[in-house]
Amino acid sequence: QVRLVESGGGLVEAGGSLTLSCNASGDWGSFYAMGWYRQSFETQREFVASITRNLFRRYSDSIQGRFTISRDSRNSAVNIITLQMRDLKPEDTGVYYCAADPYDLRPGVSGNYWGQGAQVTVSS
Repeated sequence: QVRLVESGGGLVEAGGSLTLSCNASGDWGSFYAMGWYRQSFETQREFVASITRNLFRRYSDSIQGRFTISRDSRNSAVNIITLQMRDLKPEDTGVYYCAADPYDLRPGVSGNYWGQGAQVTVSS
């Protein structure tokens, strides 16, 4: 059974920083690609960033240069990704979901596995 558990998030003023983490457990082969999607009242769930076990990274245009995704997959028992978010804007507000997939995560592609979500609120 695959399990994704997010931590972090919260409330921050515009221009501030937050960090999200996601710890994956279960079938190691299911976590080749891990990443983040977000959803707000105004938008459908959208791709934010992803990283493979080979450390290939993808970013959406809206957060490029402000967010950094990293990964620790030193062995089959450790699968943690982190999203460092800086220069946050009110439009970054939403529920951020950790996702995992055996193959790829990118815009327009939905992951196989999902976390419960973490709220990020950016006040203006």
